Amino acid sequence: MFSRKIISLCSLVFCLEAGSLAVHSQEVLGSRSDTYENRTAEIIEMGLMTNYPDGQFHPERVLSRAQLATILVKTFGLDQRISEQENNLPLSDVPNNHWAVKNIQIVLKNSILHLDERGRFLPDQPVTRAAGLAAFAQAYGILYLGDAEISRILNSYPDSDRIPDWARRAIASAIFEDLVNIDPTDNRLNPDRLMTRADMVYTLSQYLAKQENPGTIPTIPLD
Repeated sequence: MFSRKIISLCSLVFCLEAGSLAVHSQEVLGSRSDTYENRTAEIIEMGLMTNYPDGQFHPERVLSRAQLATILVKTFGLDQRISEQENNLPLSDVPNNHWAVKNIQIVLKNSILHLDERGRFLPDQPVTRAAGLAAFAQAYGILYLGDAEISRILNSYPDSDRIPDWARRAIASAIFEDLVNIDPTDNRLNPDRLMTRADMVYTLSQYLAKQENPGTIPTIPLD
């Protein structure tokens, strides 16, 4: 029987309007005020994320699909999983001179992200927490939970019914692997809110901690 405690953390909320979606940005990574900055600095130093041209990280800003693609390629070395001879896919809305075109091609070839029914990647479209965490879990390769375990994990959260069916296994796996920052005030996952850079810092820092301590074992019981 494996067990892992589900993450609790202190959070900061930044509210931005994006259509009908509110952005929920959380102070993650512990109670010390310098912890978030230290983890962010580590992630920047590793080249997984970067500051904006003004020199600020802007944790409250949301991730776009192009940014998510780039983070996933850098974090998991997705370019090493495909053949260099594999043909590029036609992209109707991503020109060859787009800053992220290479990484977009790589995530598509790895089937981590997908084109819509009109053949568009939508590189500037904001990513929801459900979509971002699902893509991270798939790139990580941790989608191994059975239906019973998925239901048991997700039923612990009052808003789990807002998780799209296609993301349930990935979200449950990400929770099991301690990759999800969960709102401690109401134990909500907020899957339909936009994913912020702060959210990604939390997920990346948890992933990196696991690489440093690979023996970490989860506290969510599995029969």
